[in-house]
Amino acid sequence: MNITTASLSAQGARASNQDQTGETIGERSACFVVCDGIAGLPGGDVAAELARDAIISNFDGDNHLNAQHIRQYVNDANRAIRTKQKAVQEYHRMGTTLVSLFIDRDYQLAYWAHAGDSRLYLFRRGWLYHVTADHSLVQQMKDAGHQIEGLNNNLLYFALGMGDEDREASYSDVVPIEDGDAFLLCTDGFWHGVSEEQMKQSLHMVNNPQEWLTLMNQIILKNEDNAQGKQDNYSAVAVWVGSPQDTTLLHTLSDAAQFFPLRD
Repeated sequence: MNITTASLSAQGARASNQDQTGETIGERSACFVVCDGIAGLPGGDVAAELARDAIISNFDGDNHLNAQHIRQYVNDANRAIRTKQKAVQEYHRMGTTLVSLFIDRDYQLAYWAHAGDSRLYLFRRGWLYHVTADHSLVQQMKDAGHQIEGLNNNLLYFALGMGDEDREASYSDVVPIEDGDAFLLCTDGFWHGVSEEQMKQSLHMVNNPQEWLTLMNQIILKNEDNAQGKQDNYSAVAVWVGSPQDTTLLHTLSDAAQFFPLRD
């Protein structure tokens, strides 16, 4: 199974970039990781790097996927952060979000894990699926049927290094994947700046994952937060399975206008 990827990470208007991305593609399986260090507390960048490195360094792409091993990788990432919290007083509250995707290239299966509000999207046969649920107060309120207008989107109740030490990240079932599937792993700084409709529209205008990220980056650079100097760090990894470009179709000129300047 052929896999093509692209990644993007930008500082935005912040003093530093606390995001980390990583990937490893082996003969039999592949791993992709995006982490977003929790802002406002010292060590967010350290937590994100520890989590990314713990997963990427442990992952063995020469073997088939093993869900129990993946759970161990994520637990090791959380443990590495907890250990650093105890060793360095300044970092005692540091944490990071995580979204990670694992693909078995031979059996054509996928599995993912997440903590916090970094997200995974799957685009299949023209449809968009947001396949992770944020560990945030806003998501809890939505799930309970309450109004969320005016709530702070950034309030998390769980991320790696946060909350009860016994709590684990969330994991998917092992699911079949198809030729033409396109995955997007991204931080909240990214999905706040690009709507799901814009993600889908931009996918219909490109031939490879790098072009896809470039178009979505243009949306972020033109949004209000960026213009006002409020843009958060933002990062994304695009993963294409097989040949999604065989099904991409240019939509209407009005759709294209948000990506390309149209002349009279």
